Amino acid sequence: MGRLPRRAFRVFRHGLPIFPASHLQDVGNIFLGGKHLPTQAKIERVAEIKEKLERCSIALTAGYSGIPVNDMTELRRRMTEAGVEFVVIKNTLANLAAEEAQVPHFSEIIEGPTAIAFGYADPVDTARAVNDYIRTTRSPLSIQGAIMGPGPILPPNEVERLATLPSKPQLMANLLGQIQSPISRLMGVLNGPLQNLDGLLQARIRQLEEGGEAA
Repeated sequence: MGRLPRRAFRVFRHGLPIFPASHLQDVGNIFLGGKHLPTQAKIERVAEIKEKLERCSIALTAGYSGIPVNDMTELRRRMTEAGVEFVVIKNTLANLAAEEAQVPHFSEIIEGPTAIAFGYADPVDTARAVNDYIRTTRSPLSIQGAIMGPGPILPPNEVERLATLPSKPQLMANLLGQIQSPISRLMGVLNGPLQNLDGLLQARIRQLEEGGEAA
């Protein structure tokens, strides 16, 4: 940022600089009254993460310290293929977004360089995608925890257990199979006597027909 002309601001007796609106974009962050005023980009970033936290079925945090840039690119690609949105954001902005989204406890699983994996469908799929990536690549990526809506925090071991559960389609298929199996057995039991009765009727019809011909 270049040096601002003297006419760009005036100073109150307390020594605090007051910038006209036309220069706020040039100034960026202003230290005023002990606080930094956020830039528009940061405000929009917080709003974006807030929207994701409100919309997702699971938000999983992971520490990515020590991961090379090339590996991070591959990680993003793998997550995208699995339907997971993998976002790197400054912790302060993530904490602000959590407050805005009414999930302040989310900040408890944000520590150090942290990325957030957002899943919008089955939470099991998101947990499995992250866990499988760590397992198959021996990546230093470390799961810190997860939240599913306003519920309690899932610690890393619970996230790993979640990753081993069957997905919703698998559960539905298993349930359907369990329902169909007794029905199939019942139909077999019911069809048995009916088939026997049909055989008896056919035999009786043939007997009557043969008797009529003999007469």
